[in-house]
Amino acid sequence: MSTEIDVAMLVLRVGLGIVMLAHGVKHARGREKTSRWFGSIGFRAPQFQWFMSTATEIGVGLLLILGAVTSLAAAGTIGILTVAFWTVHRKAGFWVTARPDEGWEYVFVLSLVALALAIVGPGDASIDAAAGIAESLSGVVGAGLVVAGVVVAFGQMAIFWRPGEVEAG
Repeated sequence: MSTEIDVAMLVLRVGLGIVMLAHGVKHARGREKTSRWFGSIGFRAPQFQWFMSTATEIGVGLLLILGAVTSLAAAGTIGILTVAFWTVHRKAGFWVTARPDEGWEYVFVLSLVALALAIVGPGDASIDAAAGIAESLSGVVGAGLVVAGVVVAFGQMAIFWRPGEVEAG
């Protein structure tokens, strides 16, 4: 990669990692509130949903910041964002400023950043590059991992999400 692309991938990777890590920490601090929210939007086992979303957001955030298994972290990010889009944001329209629900522009942009990272790779300033696996996990493989992340997201919703049903956290 050229130096400019390496720097761009570092900026995108660390920026997205910080956002995902921050979301995970926010959810970790608000266990009861987040669990109740998952139940209120129709998720079964809302405490489990809280745990899995929190662990995934913190995990992918740290992996993205470090540039470790970046395409897998991007796939996890897109999986989380797919669930957020499908269960909450899509019905509010595009604009994030839509009220009372937020639109999907935010999850769309974060998903595009994750997809770009999965396809292009993390850049040279990453654990993946140092380990010699950056190229083997990017490109078609990275895009394939993203598709797998979307499939897993829809599997989670098929198992746990029952819109219209409210479950206590």
